[in-house]
Amino acid sequence: MNFADLNWQEMMDATVATLKMIVFSGLFTIILGLPLGILLYLCERSNSIVIRVIYSVLSLLVNILRSVPFIILMVALIPITKEIVGTSIGVLGTIPPLVIGAAPFFARLVETALREVDRGVIEAAQGMGASTNQIVMRVLLPEARPGLLAGVTITLVTLVSYTAMAGQVGGGGLGDLAIRYGYLRYETEIMIISITFIVILVQLLQMVGDRLVKYYTRK
Repeated sequence: MNFADLNWQEMMDATVATLKMIVFSGLFTIILGLPLGILLYLCERSNSIVIRVIYSVLSLLVNILRSVPFIILMVALIPITKEIVGTSIGVLGTIPPLVIGAAPFFARLVETALREVDRGVIEAAQGMGASTNQIVMRVLLPEARPGLLAGVTITLVTLVSYTAMAGQVGGGGLGDLAIRYGYLRYETEIMIISITFIVILVQLLQMVGDRLVKYYTRK
């Protein structure tokens, strides 16, 4: 193997493209997934038949989107992606399917984290006359912060694997580089470096996430 002859500039460009996909898709995933998770949590505990029906519909939709393999979801969303961003390839064309694939996953993690909040704390807030919005903002989210941060970490790591799969359909990034050169052209060096960069990225995300969870758990 000869790593000296690798096009390191192309490798860096692919790494930057992967980071862009993770940052922007992660941001939109949190923006959409957090309120969706809160909504699922609140609707599940409602005594209203109408709201329970809404919960059943939302839950079914979330389960459907979570069950579809990402690469199939990305291909199926090509027309929608083109309508939203004007292209279905490259970094820009990858972000919408990444968000649609990851937001339901994150919403379930949010719902799970909120379920773990002590019911006594919630009932105490209700007894003091707190509104639903106040309970969510001042009780549920602060109390569930370690679980929410763990959910964000898991989601970002999942997005890394999604970006690698997106390389199969022209998504760009390290996954695209590994497939085009490492797999199709049998250039093992590029495959090894691409995998190494992905592993390092995952380890960094996991390490930062774990430290944040530990810090807020102690608090």
